[in-house]
Amino acid sequence: MTVRHFLRLADLQEAELERVVVRAIELKARRSAAGDGGTSVLSGRTLALLFEKASTRTRVAFEAAMAQLGGTAIFLSGQDSQLGRGESPEDTARVMSAIVDAVAIRSYSHRRLERFAQHSSVPTINALTDAFHPCQLLADVMTYIERRGSLYGRTVAWVGDVNNVCRSYVEAAQRFHFRLRIACPPDYRPPDDSSDLAGGQVEVLDEPRAAVCNAHLVVTDVWTSMGQEAEARARRAALQPFQVDAELMRQARDDALFMHCLPAHRGEEVTAEVIDGPHSVVWDQAGNRLHTQKALLEFLLAGR
Repeated sequence: MTVRHFLRLADLQEAELERVVVRAIELKARRSAAGDGGTSVLSGRTLALLFEKASTRTRVAFEAAMAQLGGTAIFLSGQDSQLGRGESPEDTARVMSAIVDAVAIRSYSHRRLERFAQHSSVPTINALTDAFHPCQLLADVMTYIERRGSLYGRTVAWVGDVNNVCRSYVEAAQRFHFRLRIACPPDYRPPDDSSDLAGGQVEVLDEPRAAVCNAHLVVTDVWTSMGQEAEARARRAALQPFQVDAELMRQARDDALFMHCLPAHRGEEVTAEVIDGPHSVVWDQAGNRLHTQKALLEFLLAGR
């Protein structure tokens, strides 16, 4: 049986992604009704978390997910594993495959993740890289469906830095059939092939008001991602006109939702009035990381 990896949304077929999201909604409902939501479906299974970058939501959600599914998670930071001391991803993958049942990797380098997956005989999951953050998109899609129904034919506005989450939104536009408008400064525009990946469903604009106009969902993220700290001042200057504030949100539909994958810097990419306001679903979005990651682990490890 061929091992399945989840390095980006494109690794799963449309129907499979939909199945994971539907299952996540079912698991959330079961947890709410039962009070714990625990099962033994992954009893005896172990997930290794190899994290070079700091994490709150991703790490906690994966550890809680494995516990609730009856399995075990082992966390290793960059300093805890031999990867941090020069062992190659290929060698680490071979060793980990002989010991654990799946590996989730959070890395500065997507290419490093790909090298690991190519030599791993157990499922490898992208827990965030510089290129993509597919686990976040599963939670975002779930959150929208819970609140407003299908994303099919809807308009999503991404405002700010074209980062790993934004690139996963580009792939999501194709998989879930929504229109994506990206508002960013000219120097931060995505490569031309990003639109090709989404089958022409992506529009890149210089003006945030035009991107947000009548949007069903408005999304942003921090202007300076981990590893870009030296660029922080220049990024703040370039991206200040792309702050999501109450005036910008008024350009969206009255029932528009606002999302942010967190952590947020209030007063930079988003104002407190928006992130703490009536359009915001960021807390549901963060909590849904647990349920989507449970559903993903079931899919990859138990074939459900």
